Amino acid sequence: MASSTTFLVLTALLALLAGQVIASDPSPLQDFCVADKDSRVSVNGFVCKDPKDVKADDFFLAANLDMPRDTTSKIGSNVTLINVMRIPGLNTLGISLARIDYAPLGENPPHTHPRATEILTVLEGTLYVGFVTSNQANRENKLFTKMLNKGDVFVFPKGLIHFQFNPSPHKPAVAIAALSSQNPGAITIANAVFGSKPPISDDVLAKAFQVEKKTVDCLQAQFWADNHN
Repeated sequence: MASSTTFLVLTALLALLAGQVIASDPSPLQDFCVADKDSRVSVNGFVCKDPKDVKADDFFLAANLDMPRDTTSKIGSNVTLINVMRIPGLNTLGISLARIDYAPLGENPPHTHPRATEILTVLEGTLYVGFVTSNQANRENKLFTKMLNKGDVFVFPKGLIHFQFNPSPHKPAVAIAALSSQNPGAITIANAVFGSKPPISDDVLAKAFQVEKKTVDCLQAQFWADNHN
C-alpha cells in the first residue's frame, strides 16, 4: 500500500512539473535572433537574420524618449512603443517598452495587452491607475486602483483591462512602461467594441450593454482616436 501511495504521489508531482514546463516559454537556443523582416517565411515572430549579417544597429534605435510627445488628441495621451517592429534585435527576447505622455486630465483609456504583463514607472506628475480582474466565480470583476506619484511603480497583469489617468488639471505627466513581450499588442476597449470595421451589429451591442440601439449608433459614429505610435 505504501509503495502504491508513493507511486501516485510521484506521478502527481511529475504531472505538475510537466505542466509547468509546457506552460513556460522556451529558453533561447542562441545568443540572439535578429528579425529578418524581408523573409517570406511566416513563423510565430520573425525568422532569424544570418548572424554574419547582424550589426550593432540591429539592437539600437535613436528613439528620443527624452523628448515630450504631442498630447493634443481627444484622450490627451501619447504612447510611444518600442517593440520588435522598431528594434529587430528584440526578436525572441520577450521584452519591449513604451514612453507614455499625459496631458493635464489626459488618460490612457481602458485597454489590454494580450501578450504581456506591464510594469509602469511614473517619471513626472501624478497618475491614477487601475486594473480589473477577469470574470470571477462570485460574478464580480474586482477593481484595483492606486494613486501614483513620481518614482512610484505599478504592475498590470497580463491580459487584464487597465488604465492610467492624469488627475491634474494643470500639470502633464510622463511614465515609462516595460512589457514582457517583444510585441505585446494593445486592445483599446472602446475602439475595438464601437470602432471595429465593419461595425458590430447594434442589436448585439445594445443587448450586451443594456442600452437603446440609438445610444450604440451614436457611439459607433464617433471618431475613436488611437494614441499608440
